[in-house]
Amino acid sequence: MRFDIITLFPELFAPFLVSGVTRRAYASGQVDVRLWNPRDYAEGNYRRIDDRPFGGGPGMVMMAEPLARCLAAIRADHAAAAAPDAASEAVPVVLFSPIGQALDHAGVSGWAAGPGAILLCGRYEGIDQRFIDAHVDVQLSLGDFVLSGGEIPAMALIDAVARLQPGVLGDEGSHQLDSFNPALDGLLDCPHYTRPEAWAGRAVPAPLLSGHHAEIERWRREQRLVLTARHRPDLIDAARAQGLLSRADEAVVARQAGLL
Repeated sequence: MRFDIITLFPELFAPFLVSGVTRRAYASGQVDVRLWNPRDYAEGNYRRIDDRPFGGGPGMVMMAEPLARCLAAIRADHAAAAAPDAASEAVPVVLFSPIGQALDHAGVSGWAAGPGAILLCGRYEGIDQRFIDAHVDVQLSLGDFVLSGGEIPAMALIDAVARLQPGVLGDEGSHQLDSFNPALDGLLDCPHYTRPEAWAGRAVPAPLLSGHHAEIERWRREQRLVLTARHRPDLIDAARAQGLLSRADEAVVARQAGLL
């Protein structure tokens, strides 16, 4: 898959692409990331890419024309890289914005199974709405807060997608037990422990030291249920609605709620 990122600050991505376990995905080309600076497609000696908003107000607005030229260059590069007999399928243009759909595990899984996207990182007060209306296909959000630009959301999406690619994580089954995984049950993950067995007066829970696999799995399941019921009861409701909770699970949830 290929992600093209339109950003005024491509240098922000340099350490991101060579750090951590997901660097394997970028180094191998499983996730091909290409950076495009719209300033390179602006006119004039100053390569201006923003201007004051019509109607007045604070801040500056990113201009439509440099973005349109940048997008055209990306589309042309896609066409040149495609195999001669390949079907032409334009990847979507994604804008990170407050009105976008909140990104979740199901959404990330969808992107991870697709061909990629063109990620548009806005800056300043925003982007000329005419460009959005003409070219943006999808809008996404990380949550109800405002960032100074779209670069961090772009990194978040790419990182989440990259770790789902085969061979990227050290253990092929690692992401199967992730929190929010709808293929499992959508619940939160359980707590994890490592050496030493006792630290600062706190011991590792006995079931994890028992060597009894069924007991360990039962403990982990109960912990996932307890944590989810305590912190994200909405996920319990969703799992229940899908018939993913057993009678034993419901008993654990009931005890957590003080009903048993």
